[in-house]
Amino acid sequence: MVAQKITIEPVTRIEGHAKVTIRMKEDGTVDHAYMHVNEFRGFEKFCEGRMVFEMPLITPRICGICPVSHHLASAKAGDDAFGAPPPRPASLLRELMHMGQVVQSHGMHFFELAGPDLILGFDADPAVRNAIGLLQANPELTVRAVNLRKWGQEIIAILGGRRIHPSFAVPGGVNKALSKEDREKILSGYDEAIKTIQTGIAIYTDWVEKNLEVINNFGVFKTGYFGLVKPGNTHELYDGEIRLVSSDGKELEKFDPHHYLDYIAEHVENWSYLKFPYYKKVGYPDGVYRVGPLGRCNASERMATPLADAELKKFKALNDGKPVENTLHYHTARLIETLYAAENVKVLLDDPDILSKQILNTCRDPKPQGIGVIEAPRGTLIHHYWVKEAGQIEKVNLIVSTGHNNWSMCKAVDSVAKTYITGPEIHEGLLNRVEAAIRAHDPCLSCSTHAIGQMPMVVEMIDPSGNLIQTVTRG
Repeated sequence: MVAQKITIEPVTRIEGHAKVTIRMKEDGTVDHAYMHVNEFRGFEKFCEGRMVFEMPLITPRICGICPVSHHLASAKAGDDAFGAPPPRPASLLRELMHMGQVVQSHGMHFFELAGPDLILGFDADPAVRNAIGLLQANPELTVRAVNLRKWGQEIIAILGGRRIHPSFAVPGGVNKALSKEDREKILSGYDEAIKTIQTGIAIYTDWVEKNLEVINNFGVFKTGYFGLVKPGNTHELYDGEIRLVSSDGKELEKFDPHHYLDYIAEHVENWSYLKFPYYKKVGYPDGVYRVGPLGRCNASERMATPLADAELKKFKALNDGKPVENTLHYHTARLIETLYAAENVKVLLDDPDILSKQILNTCRDPKPQGIGVIEAPRGTLIHHYWVKEAGQIEKVNLIVSTGHNNWSMCKAVDSVAKTYITGPEIHEGLLNRVEAAIRAHDPCLSCSTHAIGQMPMVVEMIDPSGNLIQTVTRG
């Protein structure tokens, strides 16, 4: 068969550049599907020689989607390297910015990126299966979704001066206190944000009930689950211990993030630039785990805010208290976290220390290494800097959120391809299902490989002899 090239619009709804190769059997079914990440990872190398205090402004440039996460993780690594723990008010303000990031990122993903599949259907015409199609189908919901993201971005802008690549956190604290006026401005959007998130939860709950067969056949497999927790195994996004549980929910480890290298190693495959992290004690691939919303909700036992905690209890009941394994329940967990982040905004703003001017620790007790760990929207983000005495960086290690989920995304792609592709021809709706397996993880592939690139997704189908049958390109 002559190789075909089919271009499908619109641009795929992921961030970064990926390719899927589907190898076919002689009977027209799928032998194996691979997800390739084609971008090159370079930030770790060219940050060598920079000063520690520069890193909170350099590393956000890894990505325009996750700049706040890199900004805060880098500042935390700087705190560590300088031996300068921030005053409590500074930590509260950093966490407030982080909640804004979680709200805007999770909200955008559910409503604008995943929403077209759920509301318009996996097989809808790609010309309308996008944010514009959502606006036409449900203008009120779409505007509310945009306003939810806007609220999260406003929190970032109020604190950091701009919505993307903020200048706010510095080693030892932050560079700006919060005013009473700005506190009230943020609070004014709280009630509407909560209502919009709860609407999203209702929409997805209804979709799940009507599509249980899809949920139960779409990328369901066992892994470990990994994320930060506070005492009592309470779900945490800013600071805490790392908890790893097995596929049956048994705690395997709980450790200080500073010791991550004792527990995590990275596997390399020759068909992807993105590494595969795994739990050292078990080995690869048996030691793989999932991070992000699904990983965190499975690794934790409770939420710190009431509305989100009530939703987490419902989530836990989906699999009788055992970890929820369904890839599409990433969206359920993502909405729970969005609700928590919004609730936590008010908790933080009601804290008397939030308006304090004591926002910077200028004392210094330099250390040879600095490690900063935070839960980015997509999962556990680790910044590790080896530092010379003068504060110049000698070596950098970044384990980025999407990297932890690399095995899981590859497994989901293979599983979904085998479930839905049963013949030699691939049509757009099937491609979209394969892509949705990646999209459910909300990957940031530019982040995880630290490269500038385009955002297409390419699917190649290869026959048993290795011949290219068909190429489908999105973007």
